[in-house]
Amino acid sequence: MSFRVLVYRLFVFFVVYLSSPRWIASSDVSKKPHIILITADDMGWNDVSFHGSNVIKTPNIDALAYHGVILNDFHTSSLCTPSRSALMTGEYPIHTGTQHSVILEAEPTGLPLDRKILPEFMKDAGYSTHLIGKWHLGFYKEVYTPTKRGFDSFYGYWQGHQDYFSHYAEETFGPFIGYDMRNDLKTDWKTEGQYSTDVFTGKAVDLIEKHNAEKPLFLYLSQIAPHAGAKNDPLQAPEEEIKKFSHIPNLEKRKYAAMVSKLDESVGKVVKALKNKNMLENSVILFMSDNGAPTVGIYATTGSNYPFRGIKSTEWEGGTRVPAIVWSPLFTRQQRVSNMMMHMVDILPTLCKAAGLNLEDVGEIDGKNMWENLVNGSEESPRTEFVYNIDPAHESNAYGAIRLGDWKYIQGTKNTTGPENDWYNIFNLEAVFDDTFYDTADIINSSVAKAISTLTLPLHNTDYDHKHIDIRRIDLSNEVDKELESNIDEILTPEKILSLREEARIDCSRALHRPPCMLNEAPCLINLLEDPCERYNLADENPLQMEIMRELFEKYRQEVIPPMNKPRDEDADPTNYNGVWVNWGDRQSSTFPFYRRITRRAKQLRKRLSSTMQCMRSCVS
Repeated sequence: MSFRVLVYRLFVFFVVYLSSPRWIASSDVSKKPHIILITADDMGWNDVSFHGSNVIKTPNIDALAYHGVILNDFHTSSLCTPSRSALMTGEYPIHTGTQHSVILEAEPTGLPLDRKILPEFMKDAGYSTHLIGKWHLGFYKEVYTPTKRGFDSFYGYWQGHQDYFSHYAEETFGPFIGYDMRNDLKTDWKTEGQYSTDVFTGKAVDLIEKHNAEKPLFLYLSQIAPHAGAKNDPLQAPEEEIKKFSHIPNLEKRKYAAMVSKLDESVGKVVKALKNKNMLENSVILFMSDNGAPTVGIYATTGSNYPFRGIKSTEWEGGTRVPAIVWSPLFTRQQRVSNMMMHMVDILPTLCKAAGLNLEDVGEIDGKNMWENLVNGSEESPRTEFVYNIDPAHESNAYGAIRLGDWKYIQGTKNTTGPENDWYNIFNLEAVFDDTFYDTADIINSSVAKAISTLTLPLHNTDYDHKHIDIRRIDLSNEVDKELESNIDEILTPEKILSLREEARIDCSRALHRPPCMLNEAPCLINLLEDPCERYNLADENPLQMEIMRELFEKYRQEVIPPMNKPRDEDADPTNYNGVWVNWGDRQSSTFPFYRRITRRAKQLRKRLSSTMQCMRSCVS
């Protein structure tokens, strides 16, 4: 073989190899952004200080908000399971049967298995996929659990809540109680007694530290906080954290503030870990609550949705409009407030686009791709309408709500005159939005601000490496500071912080002098631009718009599928399984361990014998 022929064959080989799909895929994978999705549980609009709270300080969450994009018109479903279903599927709960309530502890059901969900799409894009924290989308059979649905690993709990220290989960409407902490499918007793929020934070940081940064990471950190814990002790936090809020007179509110503070600390540690691993410069970080706060009622936490009307489980803005943030150095416009309409179902197609997937492969879903809007800063949302919920299980009073542009149509609630339909400012302070109580230094010196600032500073210079810069100390006569001047617009200042905070403020002070919205009397038509706190019913003076909304509501109502909820199953009782919540649906077969079948049968016989003895005693007496 001549030298020229050899060179030619080698040339052809490398051209073919480098242009092959496999090589291109691996090359693309290394450039794809790491995606970190952090959800809070039952966090209200006013539970973060960037939305006005001067009582609970959230410097890390605030720093992420002010450096990134505050999604000021972001909506979710009003309960945990429906909201997480929307996140995982990109479909409204009315299209998956998850629209009615949550999956209760002993309920033999789960997110429909015929749906391909978010982590599966991420795996298609070459991502390593991990879930840490809460699942709440079914577990009665293994096929419904996270590692069977696209996650490479799972550490957390299957139920909707747990005791923050013991990790036991109590049945909401029954007597069952069992341990619920899993490492993939295995019960993990090692963290019993440790604070759940800290456990999940530690697991997330450890995962990031051990991750091969050459492979894109999809981490879903589904935090427990600030959801209520045990029935008889709903507000739980370490004593040393509670002491930090001694200025709050009410003990329950001090505890809640400590729970939120621990969540804020978690965000700071995760962002810092990404920076230390050199992954932050190619990351997309989302933070949001799954629904509004339950200020009153079941699992009440004193959380605040101020100034909005309603709470968790209602279709008022207080139950569905939540704190939401997205940050990435890939965005051309940052440090801004977006009023672009966005819904939880939009997360799936948006992240799929960010991961480089062809959205045609995602299929027909309700979600809209917002990736280009986020990257370029466009406010022209692909979304013009959405469904809050339509629940056929409340057929008697036609429970539901929809949105079209600035207009909202709502009819009926689970309880039309109940306290959940009111407005709550839980801390009852006059200075709710007084900037004199807001310390911008806490934000500038937070772990998140320090980590993000390193991406815009001249890192080759040791004077500024890993150090946050106070813009007021910049000396333009200094050569290094001259280099810093080119990035001056990206540096967070107290003035920018206060300006963004004011821009994100929801003002409900304007009086419209219109009839009040009273759902026990009639459906309401609300203009959310003029009346974001839903005080007035504009139906009578806008009959044409009211008719348009009714027709749209009826259109969506025709698409509703029956709820998937089922009656509780006695076989779920953790006492049958050594006090642990298990996949009991897989054990109701011939493979069910013999001794457990005997134990369960003996328990049933003891109950019958006890009832018989009581009857005999009463007859004798």
